[in-house]
Amino acid sequence: MNKILTALTALAGLFLSLTCSAQLAVKPGNAKIAYMGRVKTGADSALMYWPGSSATISFNGTGVKAAMKSRREPGYYYAIVDSDASKAFKFGADSSRKDFVLASGLPAGKHTLQLFKLSNNTSKDVFYGFSIDGDAKLFDPAKPSKRKIEFYGNSITAGHGVDVPPGMKETGDPQYFNNYYTYAALTARHYQAQYSCIARSGIGIMVSWFPEIMPEIYDRLDPMDPGSQWDFAKYTPDVVVINLFQNDYWIVNSPNNEQFKRRFGNDKPTEEFIINAYQNFVAGIRAKYPKAQIICALGNMNATETGSKFPGYIEQAVARLKDNKIHTCFFPYKNTGGHPNKAEQQQMADQLISFIDKAVKW
Repeated sequence: MNKILTALTALAGLFLSLTCSAQLAVKPGNAKIAYMGRVKTGADSALMYWPGSSATISFNGTGVKAAMKSRREPGYYYAIVDSDASKAFKFGADSSRKDFVLASGLPAGKHTLQLFKLSNNTSKDVFYGFSIDGDAKLFDPAKPSKRKIEFYGNSITAGHGVDVPPGMKETGDPQYFNNYYTYAALTARHYQAQYSCIARSGIGIMVSWFPEIMPEIYDRLDPMDPGSQWDFAKYTPDVVVINLFQNDYWIVNSPNNEQFKRRFGNDKPTEEFIINAYQNFVAGIRAKYPKAQIICALGNMNATETGSKFPGYIEQAVARLKDNKIHTCFFPYKNTGGHPNKAEQQQMADQLISFIDKAVKW
């Protein structure tokens, strides 16, 4: 009898151990994952390309893991529990698939977790799903906000250098990108709006520091794949913010630059060419979103410094479009080294929010 009791006790202990260690697997194709941004989802994996892309779940459980890897270059992320970004866990995925512990030791009750891409679109990140520990349960996602905003930009909008420590020389290292604290993401959160960010460090409208320009990739799901077209019917923003021309500003004055020669040959583009290039890009955005309010921004790096003609080029392009739903908003030159830090990004956000409050009816 004692042997039977001992055996039963052992079996019960084993069952309890298995029960307590059980995990709820949440595949990327699960309808209860709320994605934002241009994300390619499948049953067993999701691909995230653009900065600011995210995946959010609402759940019961004591902890969450995510299986991920990144192609092209490391991709960096925040894991944000219960919307508390002050305690966000930052991590980087590389070419090896790994399970990342995003949260542990959570108290009983309902929680949210947002997986938010911080780095550039030059990483191609593969997300294989979440696993939830404890007495796990997945809930339906919160109803998405009716407000939608979309940004087209370069390094400033992508978040280049936001996390560079004070006193450290800036590099292009992906670990120092932080799209979460850009003026773009800050503005979207201020309005509790859905957020889409189409940005790449170094890109321009006429010329970039690499072969691609924004008019060639703005309509892609995968920015590096010409055959990967985005379906614009999936996301129709109320407000579009375009903050481009900083890289054009540099390269049009650098005739020895490889991309200058590729795009222009030996002759600097005329003012008419510059204005037309900007006008055509904005007209292309207008064709995709006939009802959106479009804000043509510029700055806060030296494309808006004293003497720059580029704000004037944008003003002329906008005037030619004769569309009262297209506006201009220029961020003052920050006159400091490197890319904008968190404080400078917040200043841009404050200015943009003030402008939207006056110019846009949501």
